Amino acid sequence: MTSEPTRLLVFDWDGTLMDSQARIVACLRAAIRETGLPPRDEAALRNIIGLGLREALMALYPEASESEWDALVHHYRRHFLELDDTPSVLFEGAEALIRRLHEQGHFLAIATGKGRQGLDRVLAETGLAPYFHATRCADESFSKPHPAMLLDILDVTGMSPDQALMIGDTEYDLQMASNAGVPALGVTYGVHDRERLLACRPLDCVDSLAEVGRWLDGWLSRAA
Repeated sequence: MTSEPTRLLVFDWDGTLMDSQARIVACLRAAIRETGLPPRDEAALRNIIGLGLREALMALYPEASESEWDALVHHYRRHFLELDDTPSVLFEGAEALIRRLHEQGHFLAIATGKGRQGLDRVLAETGLAPYFHATRCADESFSKPHPAMLLDILDVTGMSPDQALMIGDTEYDLQMASNAGVPALGVTYGVHDRERLLACRPLDCVDSLAEVGRWLDGWLSRAA
């Protein structure tokens, strides 16, 4: 344990800790094909990663009917949880970083657009579940950029917004943080580019998970 004050570090999952973009895109394409809707290009599919599933599909197909959105959700979940075998792996250094921050005594949490079933599965598969004090998913709260997930995590951990930091790869993460009054760090190796992230006015943007670790060391030292 260190003498640093305890902080709440909230991570997004897809595109921040896990390189799952290819799998998400593959499952979206399969769901769209099975529903019979017009295809969307890869840029459009990547753009909605980070939103809750239904909100993401509604953004892709605002003209669709309720039954078509329901079908998209059903087919996507079936492919993601059962059929698709596109690899999803942690970014290099993710496990070591999470373990080190946990050992330093900080509260760790996840706020993700994933559903609960999907998050619980990848946490079990990666062995990271014991390191996180709180997790919130889009199917049990409002989707990003609504602040509900972050506010709930603050409440559960007893931390204030100025004791917390949100780390994420999309403007939805950073907008959620802003809406909750929580400072944020953007990461550019995920879905949205640096310019898009900087428009949300995070404390900084970094280009690799190794840089996340170094940046956090500096931020935590200044806090101490």
